[in-house]
Amino acid sequence: MAIEKANILIVEDELNLHEALKLNLEMEGYEVTSAFDGNEALKNVENAYFDLIIMDIMLPELDGISVTESIRVHNNEVPILMLSAKNAPADKVLGLKKGADDYLTKPFNLDELLIRVSKLIEKNKRLQVKESVGDQYKFGNNLIDFKAQDAITWNGQRVDLSKKEAMLLKLLIENKGEVVTREKILQVVWGYNVYPTTRTIDNFILSFRKYFEEDSRNPVYFHSVRGVGYKYTD
Repeated sequence: MAIEKANILIVEDELNLHEALKLNLEMEGYEVTSAFDGNEALKNVENAYFDLIIMDIMLPELDGISVTESIRVHNNEVPILMLSAKNAPADKVLGLKKGADDYLTKPFNLDELLIRVSKLIEKNKRLQVKESVGDQYKFGNNLIDFKAQDAITWNGQRVDLSKKEAMLLKLLIENKGEVVTREKILQVVWGYNVYPTTRTIDNFILSFRKYFEEDSRNPVYFHSVRGVGYKYTD
């Protein structure tokens, strides 16, 4: 089974530096998407899942600090490595305070950047690994068998689950009490990097409520968080 490549968004308007970063990251085996101004960066983040963003501070239209703030406001925890020609401690503190995970001043050593990129991606992947719920999971009067891909519903009926239904249930349950973003769901369950719609997920959540909620209009377990994603609670 092939190891999935990490997806990196480069947000840098200096063409020569942008091309150098892109080439080197691709040589390291990463998938790279390019943005050359702040608004383009936000559109990319809205429409795709990334494992890391390399963000220049001085950008046309919308600066990197504002872009980072906007990403964090929407509860997107993608790692952000900020690049800046400003090397004063106050500038670094501001970048980190506004949501950057790391800060590198220009000019920088390329090998150092690649090491930081690798460490941020690995750290993020470790944080996303949750304790497995095992092959079966019981909540209320419901029982899910992930291995057999079926379930016993609250009123004792047996239903077959599709592979993607079982995967989505497992993802939500393993992140119990936390909002799982639509972007993360589509990346993990459907394998989309760029995706057209989230209606498919909405339909799955409606099915889960029909199966597992005694009152599907007032769900206890499966919740939609408007504009962000979905959450399982028990």
